[in-house]
Formats: sequence, structure tokens, C-alpha cells
Amino acid sequence: MSELIFFAICFIVMALCLLIRFIIGPSVADRAVAADSIDILADMALIIFALYSGRSVFLDIAFITAILGFVGSTIVARYLEGRL
Repeated sequence: MSELIFFAICFIVMALCLLIRFIIGPSVADRAVAADSIDILADMALIIFALYSGRSVFLDIAFITAILGFVGSTIVARYLEGRL
């Protein structure tokens, strides 16, 4: 089971590296992609932690944040396209 914690920590470290791209991204599109990637990695870390702990509440939280991330990405894409 320690492998699950190791991979969850790796996902969090990758998300922190993407935070740098989110902060200093040269364009809005780069920042949007970095934010979406951070959301995906955080969801994966939550899913792995749910498997490790055996508590389904973390799966619910991961599901909700994945839906909100998708909606947010769609809104940003429509804004960048000029249709919002």
C-alpha cells in the first residue's frame, strides 16, 4: 500500500511544478492548460488516497472537482474563442 502513497505524492509534486507554469505562463491559454492539468493531477491524487484509506468520501470530492474543472475549462475556452 505504500506504493499508492508514493504515487499520490508524485502527483502532488507534479501539480506543484505546474503551478509555476500557471503563475508565469506567457499567455492565457498556457495558464488555462496548466490549471486544467493541476485539476486532473489533484483528482488522481484524491482517487489514489481514497483507494489507500478505503473511504469513499474522497472519491466524491474527486468527482465534484473533476466536473467543476471541466466546466471551468469549457468557460475559459469559450472566452478565449470570443463566444462568451
